[in-house]
Amino acid sequence: MEYLFDAAFWLALWKIMLVNIVLSGDNAVVIALASRNLPPQHQKKAVLYGSGAAILLRVVLTVFAVALLDMHWIKLGGAVLLIWIGVKLLVPEDEHGDLEGSSNLMGAVKTILIADFVMSLDNVIAVAGAAETYPSAKLELLIIGLALSIPLIIFGSAIILKVMDRFPVIITLGAALLGFVAGEMAVKDGAIAGWIDANAHWLHNVVPAAGAILVVVVGKFIAARNKAAGEEKHA
Repeated sequence: MEYLFDAAFWLALWKIMLVNIVLSGDNAVVIALASRNLPPQHQKKAVLYGSGAAILLRVVLTVFAVALLDMHWIKLGGAVLLIWIGVKLLVPEDEHGDLEGSSNLMGAVKTILIADFVMSLDNVIAVAGAAETYPSAKLELLIIGLALSIPLIIFGSAIILKVMDRFPVIITLGAALLGFVAGEMAVKDGAIAGWIDANAHWLHNVVPAAGAILVVVVGKFIAARNKAAGEEKHA
């Protein structure tokens, strides 16, 4: 339990919670949409049961992801995926307009579980990557980070979404964090970590910073281009 007194552990835990919260706004929308056609007395049950099943599924997926990240080249692939996820986070899009709400409790729970499974890849990769920043207590970080952040998402999803809408800089910071985590993950891949440690240790600082900058610059550029194209289309 000595890791509890290590500042690096708490920094890694903060990363896990932040990326999980930033990336789970869509999941909160899915929960609301899937249960919108239920009678009021069943809506709370659908949210509780569906979210509980989704949490269990995400914990299992994340543990598997952490195990996979121990293999060579997997972290490099995960870093590229995280860069893409971070860029996508900065490009507004409506992904849930056609999601059907169910009129029965089990149908709504099933919809929440399936949709969350499909959407959880970004969360799983990001959380696993953040846990890699403190390898000696990866499992503990996952358990504590998910245990603290997921209830906050479920019960405070409406507040979180409103805060993000009011302060868009939170989304930008979250995307930059994903780029930073991607850089940290890349330089720790077993295929190149030994060479970096022996010949170019400075890359441990430069690559994460470059990842954060890359995500923000590319994401903002694509968002601006899409906005301009949309305005031109409606002109």
